[in-house]
Amino acid sequence: MTRRAFILIEGNARGNGLLYIQAAKRLGLHPITLSADPAQYDYLAAEKNEAIRVDTNNLDLLIRECCQLRETYDIAGISGFARVNESVYATVGKLCRYFDLPGPNPASIERCSDKFTQCQFLAEAGVAVPAYRLAANAADVERSAAEIGLPVIVKPAVGSGSVGVRLCRNVDELAEHTTYLLDGEYIWPSSPRILVEEFAQGPFYDVATMGNAVIAVGAADFHSPPYFVPCESMFPAPLTDEEHECIVDVSLSCLRALDLGWGPANIEFRWTKRGPVVVEVNPRLPGWTTPRLVQLAYGVDLISEHIKLVIGDKCDLRARHSHTSAARFLVPDRDGTLDRIEGASRAVAVPGVAEVKFYFEPETPIVRKGDYRDMIGHVIAASPDRTRTAAILQRAIDLIDWSITPFPTRVE
Repeated sequence: MTRRAFILIEGNARGNGLLYIQAAKRLGLHPITLSADPAQYDYLAAEKNEAIRVDTNNLDLLIRECCQLRETYDIAGISGFARVNESVYATVGKLCRYFDLPGPNPASIERCSDKFTQCQFLAEAGVAVPAYRLAANAADVERSAAEIGLPVIVKPAVGSGSVGVRLCRNVDELAEHTTYLLDGEYIWPSSPRILVEEFAQGPFYDVATMGNAVIAVGAADFHSPPYFVPCESMFPAPLTDEEHECIVDVSLSCLRALDLGWGPANIEFRWTKRGPVVVEVNPRLPGWTTPRLVQLAYGVDLISEHIKLVIGDKCDLRARHSHTSAARFLVPDRDGTLDRIEGASRAVAVPGVAEVKFYFEPETPIVRKGDYRDMIGHVIAASPDRTRTAAILQRAIDLIDWSITPFPTRVE
């Protein structure tokens, strides 16, 4: 019998890449990763997973590689991961169309991945979004901020992981971040397109969907502005029934407006004085700890169910239980050399702790960038009760210790 292969375009070193490999194997599939640089994903070697080097920006080469694989395997499905932007997932959609496999609509992914276009479609559908403007140069940014009114969020129109995203509270911060984006430090995949947005102020909520179903609504918080580095995430969010229903309704409106009726999506909200305002819709499975938190809180394995969808099997998205899960992220307060990071074994031994993970080894240089790359680890806990989960998480965090020695000061 021909072996069933599950093709993954690129991977995710610090997120859910390993979980996809493991879930695919549990479902009886042979995962194969196609990547421009497979060595960047350590878990591929650790899992002895098949990987092929190929330019994943070249659709024709990917089609040719998949055709060659079909001579040996039955390709059951194709999926992948976003890197700097969502272009990989749009490519996945094109591959699925070519090989007549279940997959996302590439036009919908591309429409959603451009945050300016996304805002237009949402606004036209009557979904509440922050006031926004598109800018291509410093004069555009300055004019847009003046029209909207400070503070504003300034970010690349295409991107992910909060890379290049900053809250600008005054004209000095606006000028500084504009210079960063336009004067060579930020690397653009094409010509600069900057989105200037009203800062929607209020609690942050995170929604995970699959197809046309809302699976989970969580809450999250960030470290001090002007950057957006996550510090904590929790499922389910502490909402009233009415608030939860409102967020579900708006989430479904987003999916309809952006034609995201197939596969996973991740919708981010701020609950403002005018109710829930959509900050961003990501046309893919939420990253980081979210799938693990959803599984602990609801008993729904988003990754396995996504793979089932990809290979044409039936999904089961029903909640099995109702617990509270939470993650705390370890974020350094300075640049320097990570001398030590310890206490994982003590923390994971705390009853109710589900996972403790450090992303870096000692002696690693730490240079904060104001985005997801600043996180150096996380702790996940769960229990039937929100207060108890918070206490478990804090107890585990208190058992973890690390130190960073600042870099030597340069003497001119």
